[in-house]
Amino acid sequence: MTDGTHMDTDTGTDAGTGTGAVEPAAARRMWHLLEPVHAVVYYAPEAYEEAAALGYGTGERWPAYFAWRAAPLGAAGAEETTAAFHSFSPDMVARYVPESWRIAAPDAVLAARTRAVTRTYAALLGPGADTPGVAEAATLARRVAGAAVPAGPLSAANAALPWPGEPAAALWQAATVIREHRGDGHLRALREAGLDPVESLVSFAAIGAAPPEVFASRGWTPAAWEAARSRLAARGLVDAAGAATEAGRELRAQVERRTDELAAEPWRVLSDDEREHLAKALEPFWVAAIGSGLLPGVNTLGIGKV
Repeated sequence: MTDGTHMDTDTGTDAGTGTGAVEPAAARRMWHLLEPVHAVVYYAPEAYEEAAALGYGTGERWPAYFAWRAAPLGAAGAEETTAAFHSFSPDMVARYVPESWRIAAPDAVLAARTRAVTRTYAALLGPGADTPGVAEAATLARRVAGAAVPAGPLSAANAALPWPGEPAAALWQAATVIREHRGDGHLRALREAGLDPVESLVSFAAIGAAPPEVFASRGWTPAAWEAARSRLAARGLVDAAGAATEAGRELRAQVERRTDELAAEPWRVLSDDEREHLAKALEPFWVAAIGSGLLPGVNTLGIGKV
């Protein structure tokens, strides 16, 4: 494995500058490429093995998911984690947090998370996980992550973590900072649109991002879902069948535009050519993650739908 010295070990950035404004669509395209790089770890057998070694149950993915994703926040309580994650019901979060930290301390979870990432990509890519191309992709992605001014607790907490030396793990961490930065911006866009957590899900389902049953994974009760639908109907955003009205579709389009605008800012650190080079370098990761069959075909992010 490389020791990571190909990167700027002080800041994770370099003196290179990009070309100024970045089209929001470019930020969305890079998100589509980076999201599988990040998300596959939540489903990987290697990650389940690391979680089990810490003492987490692996009969379902949620005990490990909450531990892996919330650990950068430290021993956060249920209320703080609910606010950071936004779309999960408070009752669901409370089932796993702070119990997560009684099983293993956040520092131990973070160390296991890095091992899980390294093992996952070693399994998916074989020798390809430790090549100059991966190291170069990690360097470029890390520059973007370094330019992502923290927009909320998850992006800030992940940005403050030390960087792994292994290229694949460094790329995963950069992808995580970038996607959490995007996610924090998305929460800002939802708040600006006047959508609370459950209304955010109901309105997203209403435009066909995913079936309502997919969003049931966020733990909201049928009563909470119907109450949110009624509130949206009163605003003229969904019809009697729960489908988005024209106003509802426009509001969600506004949310997505605003999310892309906020997410585009850190991508200015790369030139157009560098962004294309990173996109090309990400292809083996993207193909391996999608081709693994580990990721669900329909997801709550609406990738491929919106």
